[in-house]
Order: sequence, then C-alpha cells, then structure tokens
Amino acid sequence: MTIQELMEKRAKVWEAAKNFVDAHENENGVLSAEDSATYERMEAEIEDLTKAIDRHRKAEEMEKNLNQPVNQPLTGKPYAGGQGEPKTGRASDEYRRAMLNALRSNFRQVSNTLQEGVDADGGYLVPEEYDRRLIDVLNEENIMRRLATRIVTSGEHKINIAATKPAASWIEEGGALTFGDATFDQKILDAHKLHVAIKVTEELLYDNAFNLENYIIVQFGKALANAEEDAFLNGNGTGKPTGIFDGTGGGHLLNTLAVALKSDDMLDLVYGLKRPYRKNASFIMNDATLPSLRKLKDNNGAYIWQPAYQAGEPDRILGYKVETSAYAPKDGIAFGDYSYYNIGDRGNRSFKQLNELFAGNGMIGFVAKERVDGKLVLPEAVQIMLEFPQNVISK
Repeated sequence: MTIQELMEKRAKVWEAAKNFVDAHENENGVLSAEDSATYERMEAEIEDLTKAIDRHRKAEEMEKNLNQPVNQPLTGKPYAGGQGEPKTGRASDEYRRAMLNALRSNFRQVSNTLQEGVDADGGYLVPEEYDRRLIDVLNEENIMRRLATRIVTSGEHKINIAATKPAASWIEEGGALTFGDATFDQKILDAHKLHVAIKVTEELLYDNAFNLENYIIVQFGKALANAEEDAFLNGNGTGKPTGIFDGTGGGHLLNTLAVALKSDDMLDLVYGLKRPYRKNASFIMNDATLPSLRKLKDNNGAYIWQPAYQAGEPDRILGYKVETSAYAPKDGIAFGDYSYYNIGDRGNRSFKQLNELFAGNGMIGFVAKERVDGKLVLPEAVQIMLEFPQNVISK
C-alpha cells in the first residue's frame, strides 16, 4: 500500500471516528462504556496507520538518500586539457578511496593521502563526501536539525542578542531629547563531544561485495541523530546541548496545568507566542500526546487536529504543523519558531580505529565522533506547556 493510499484510509477512519463520537455522545459529551471501547478501537487504527505512514516516509527518504550520486556534478570551468577542476584534500577521490582501503584492511593499508585528514586524537577525518551524506542522514532522522539554524564553528561561537531596544517618544517643538540605553545579551555555543562505536566482523571488512560505506554512514548517522535529538529537546547544558524543554535554558514556560487539557489551553499556547514568531511556528510533542488531542474541539465544534490528506503534507493542530518525536516529554508541548534554536557543529566528524579490543573475537571496532552544541538564543520564540493529565480531556 502506498503512502497516499494509507493517508486516504486514515482520513476515512478519522471521519468515521468523528461522526461516531458526534452521534453517540450524550448531552454532557460523554460516551457509554461500549461506545468508548468502539471509539478506542478506531483511534488505535488511526495510530497504526500513522505509524505505517511514518515508516513508509522514512524508508523513502532513506532510499532517496542512499541513491544519491557520490560525486558532485562538474560546475567549474574545465582546464585546457579537457579535465574538470580536480578535487583536493578530503574532497578528493583519492582520499575517499584511501579511507575505504584503510577501513577494509583494519588500517594496515594507510596511504600518505590520509595524512591530510589526521585529527588531533589520532583518528581520520571523514571525507567530505561522506560528511555531507552523514549530515543528510542526521537531517532526515533528527527533526531539530531540520527545524533549527545550523552553524559550523572553528572555536567558541558567541551570539549577540539585543536585550532591550531603543523606544521612540513624542517631544514638543524645541523640547529636550530623551535617551534610552540599548543593552545586549550574549549566548555562547561551545562544543560537547558525542561518539558512537560499532563492531564489524573482519569478513565484512574484507568483502568487497558488502557496501561498507553505506552501512557505516546509516548506522553512525542514526545513532548520532537519536542522541542529538534527545539533547536538543531535553539536554540541560551540562556536557551536552541545552534543550528547548529545559527548565532554565529552554523555551518560555507559558503554563503548567493542574487539570485536564482543554481546547482553550491549546489556543492560549498558540496566542501566547508573539505574532512575528507564529508565522513560522509549529508544535513539537511526543507521539503519545496526539491521541489526547484528537478529541478536542474548538468553540465552533470543529476538531482542532487535522490529519494530512496528501503525501508530503504534515498533520496540523489549529492550522499549524505538528512535529512528533519519541524524545519529546510526554507531559509537555512546545510551540514556536525553532529557527531561533542554533546548532553549532565544531569542525567535521571523524573515524577512529579500536585496535585490539575485539581482536580475539574476530571483530574490528570503529568510533565516529563529533563536537556539537545547541542553544535556544531567544526563549520567547518557543512557548512550553507542561504537566497535563494524560488521556483525560475536557471539552
């Protein structure tokens, strides 16, 4: 079944579920136990179809990713000899081939070409073509890398922020000028170390039929992306990035609910965000939160959750896009413009060999590492709502 067919089927189930609730709830908006069980079965089917749609999307994105050409198209002027401008350093084909040969030979065949890429800790920097493709994997697997602003840094990166701005005032003709102070704040992107290690059998390294390159890119990319997304959402800034849900360095806490979530609370969350940020805003929440929102209606009796009907379109709540993450807290919802979350990548990623650790098992260990930080530079750009009872909804 295609993504479009799955989305059409989910839309039909959703319409049936809405009609069922409207037809069977009593004057207080309550379903009987039997009707509630029927609705829950419909909701479970919607959840299953949503998960199937997400699986198909990820599979298509990954296949598209891995089918991209390794080399870049020729865009520079050719030399007189008819050859295009040669790549140099880590971008060269020679460096890429040398890296593959080194990997397959357990780094027993290390050419001088790789000396261009030796990092400070003894690893070998990822060839540029690998690095771009690994970034593609991180972007696809990590919602924050897709939504945030990425900065490549070579050292500590300082971001200046206008804390107070000058204000205009009316004065009489010939009156004295009044002066206000413009003050500035500063955020610093540091570099926190993240690594992932894998074991590969010697047979796979020596087997040219096995696509070692794509295996390493995909596996390292997924592991790094998962750890990054968790930190970009929940990190406390100690040894890792500061997440948007962090209590001190994250978004602005708009409300902490002690009673059941209502549709008015979602409206308060939307309009608690300043208008300039709303035009590019979206929701971030845990997948488990969506079922609680599907029963909510606005004051006109319309459901606030709208499923996507076309492939490539996101689900929406109150007209705004919904991003879900398994790492978002189950007791919180974020709404904001996440381009004000800055991700600072310090340099490039690198591979490192683990020489003897798994030698007795016929395995070879490799480590990929990166240095990265993330901070929300304007807390007012993201509003947070926390601590509402799950699966308890008021209309």
